[in-house]
Amino acid sequence: MNSSSIIVTGGAGYIGSHTLIELLNNTGYNIISVDNFSNSSESTYNRVREITSKNFHAINIDLCDYTQVEEKLSGFGNIAGIIHFAAFKSVPDSVADPILYYHNNINSLTNILKFAKEKQIANFIFSSSCSVYGNAESLPVTEDTPLQKAESPYGHTKQIGEEIIRFFSNSNPWFNSVILRYFNPVGAHMSGKIGELPISKPNNLAPIITQTAVGKNSLTVFGNDYNTRDGYCIRDYIHVTDIADAHLKALAYIVEKRNKEKVSLFNLGTGNGVSVMEVIHAFEKVSNKKLDYKIGPRREGDVVAVYANNNRAKKELGWNPKYNLDDMMLSAWKWQLTLERENS
Repeated sequence: MNSSSIIVTGGAGYIGSHTLIELLNNTGYNIISVDNFSNSSESTYNRVREITSKNFHAINIDLCDYTQVEEKLSGFGNIAGIIHFAAFKSVPDSVADPILYYHNNINSLTNILKFAKEKQIANFIFSSSCSVYGNAESLPVTEDTPLQKAESPYGHTKQIGEEIIRFFSNSNPWFNSVILRYFNPVGAHMSGKIGELPISKPNNLAPIITQTAVGKNSLTVFGNDYNTRDGYCIRDYIHVTDIADAHLKALAYIVEKRNKEKVSLFNLGTGNGVSVMEVIHAFEKVSNKKLDYKIGPRREGDVVAVYANNNRAKKELGWNPKYNLDDMMLSAWKWQLTLERENS
């Protein structure tokens, strides 16, 4: 049994909870999950425990309050690393309230880095986003693709976060970090027992689709006049469990000191660009349900098209996405049906 600990911030969130499952099932670390349930539910932890049959520390902290961070985390010793998920992540919400996003996403990051420095925690993994690329001049994007102007305050907070980590890493010789740029995480655990559970109305495509299929939401496709193969926005959708698996591989990569640079950067995508309409059709196929949707105007903050070159993650981390688009949609649908049964 590994006696060292890993702190996971935002552990009750969508990607955080799936990463808890992978950590508990596949490593011997003592897991400390931090969340204040601002856009998640404490019940998510019960789902993690049910799936893994394992326990972990669950700490309620507002990471924007450093006093809380210090008081509630200082009692834990031998911390091998931090995986930092905690952030607000809605593009339209960030456009509507940019100050909220800058305050939360930047302060939570600087506070957890301050704690890492105080406790000399050497290994750090940061959740970044393909939104940092903006409207890239060529596709697919590699880690070396020049970043364009962010199309939303959310994307800008991720650009700023990456810079903060670079400067922090350069000024602390003992500190190593991995920045993971997610493309579009979708789907749910293949058991159907846990998935995306936003507290407010969802902004991500998959839960909107599955809620629409059960009559609890309405689906608007924003824009059908983009310069793409079918006129709809193109994204690189990747299964949430594949994203979670990449965090385990990234953690091992820096803990085992296989990293060639102090700040390592990886794209996490399948490498395939898929249009919004293709996602809708995939869902209709695996669920045998016809979706009722409407076409609306373009939405402010949306990038036209982005998908990944993931060769670096494959080569350096030994990471290979296992799940295809049908798996993503089927697992999301199984999760929605689980919620329907629980709420009936």
